[in-house]
Amino acid sequence: MKYLLIAIALLIAVGSLLTSHHLTRDLRQEEEERMEVWAEAMRSLNDADENTDLLLVLKVINGNNNIPVIVLDNDGTPVTHRNLSIKRADTYADTLVSLQRQATEMEQAGRVISIDDFRVCYAPSLMLRRLTIFPYVQWSVVIIFILVALFALLSATRAEQNKVWVGLSKETAHQLGTPISSLIAWTEVLYQSHPDDPYLPEMQKDVARLQRIAERFSKIGAIPEPKSDNLSALLVRVAEYMDRRTSAHVQISLQLPPQPITCLLSTPLFEWVMENLCKNAVDAISSTGSIIIHAWPVQQGAVIEVSDTGKGIPKRQWKKVFKPGFTTKARGWGLGLSLAQRIVVQYHKGRIYVKNSELGKGTTFRIELPA
Repeated sequence: MKYLLIAIALLIAVGSLLTSHHLTRDLRQEEEERMEVWAEAMRSLNDADENTDLLLVLKVINGNNNIPVIVLDNDGTPVTHRNLSIKRADTYADTLVSLQRQATEMEQAGRVISIDDFRVCYAPSLMLRRLTIFPYVQWSVVIIFILVALFALLSATRAEQNKVWVGLSKETAHQLGTPISSLIAWTEVLYQSHPDDPYLPEMQKDVARLQRIAERFSKIGAIPEPKSDNLSALLVRVAEYMDRRTSAHVQISLQLPPQPITCLLSTPLFEWVMENLCKNAVDAISSTGSIIIHAWPVQQGAVIEVSDTGKGIPKRQWKKVFKPGFTTKARGWGLGLSLAQRIVVQYHKGRIYVKNSELGKGTTFRIELPA
């Protein structure tokens, strides 16, 4: 159906252009014939005697009200002209030069009729010129209309997708709320009955993490209020969390300046971004490798780079990786990097992109945050 509609649109476009072309050709031919009659009338006026019907000749000459004409003598001097705009402020010499220039352009275009002692130079009428460019104006308007319609359609689709994202996220946060509250209560009960149990602190950490995850979902779709926070401490937390849950064959290291980096952050959401990048880096490493999180302040804000020694990304896919649904994993949903881009760009007014990547050597993602 898509290709059929495209074919119909192309046929309409070609048909419109062909119709305009035929109309233009017919009108041009008609004007050429009219000018031949007009030139013949000028010759009759020039050779008039007592038997010449001057009324008919003058009627033909004065009947030309739309085709620009310049009559030249054998020396190329303009004798008369019709339907040409001449500036009133021009002197006779300026007018003469202007007429000679226009006559030369007409002759170079092949619009000249030689009769006896003079030459009739003419140009297309205003109607013919308008008809010549009309198809291009028409299709320019159509193309602009189509682009505006596509933009409106894409905007509506994007708005609908955003509503789905927001609804799904808030419903997930709502559904997680009840069991998390129950788990918090049960851990308190366990603390009272088994205060020395070594596993309870770890359980509490996991329950607290579940709370943070629910908080992240609840913030998707809302407009968060970034607050000044310690980016260095956030990266340390992410690195420690990922290090505890990653194979010993994958080494995670931090490269941070001595002084803390302070930025405006929505902390729960930005932690999610960093965890997504680290998880993707871990998945990209087949057996052994390393992940380096490097951050430093700049005059415009801060820069974070997450580099891994994984399988790499083909250059043609550097932009595709941020599209919803795009994934190279067998069981991936293709949402992690899409969410990360949304959080960085829309909520933090920053940038996230693939800085570089080589197949078999690794990938570096770069995040730029404003001051």
